[in-house]
Amino acid sequence: MAKNLIIYYSRKGQNYVNGSIKDLKKGNSEICAEFIQDSVGGDLFEIKPVNDYSEDYQTCTKEAAKELKNHARPELKQYLKDIDAYDHVFICGPCWWGTFPMPVFSLLEKLDFTGKKVMALMTHEGSGLGHSELDLRKVCKGAYFGNSIAIHGGDAYFGNSIAIHGGDALEAYKAIEIWAKQNISDEK
Repeated sequence: MAKNLIIYYSRKGQNYVNGSIKDLKKGNSEICAEFIQDSVGGDLFEIKPVNDYSEDYQTCTKEAAKELKNHARPELKQYLKDIDAYDHVFICGPCWWGTFPMPVFSLLEKLDFTGKKVMALMTHEGSGLGHSELDLRKVCKGAYFGNSIAIHGGDAYFGNSIAIHGGDALEAYKAIEIWAKQNISDEK
């Protein structure tokens, strides 16, 4: 049986959700990573930089823009040694300036993706996938790629408590479930 790895970076605390700043106990991308795990199984790996971003959302966006401009690769608290045991790798994160946050690339550039199927999930508040797919193709050498999906962050946020919110939250969960199952059932 194929084995799944779900790598994610997610921001807790102040986030932009549906037009305003909200304090999130769990980030949208973490919620989506858990939706994937619920749908198809797999191991979760959270990317955590050594130096946290500012708690203030506006300051964080400036820090992220500077890192992108400088092609920074922030040091992480923990790295994966390898991904040899996995067949499918889901990479989840928020859209920061059109791509994944730089800590995601700090991890991915150290791994050998030869023969692995890679799929991207990006949470956003209007920018979709940005150029994240192109960026993953540059760093995940040797991988082949499944379909990617963009999930509106506000829908994921409310998806954390589907029974209470229903509507778009349930649709986001179902979309992720269908997408994840389809990607792991498709062969090269």
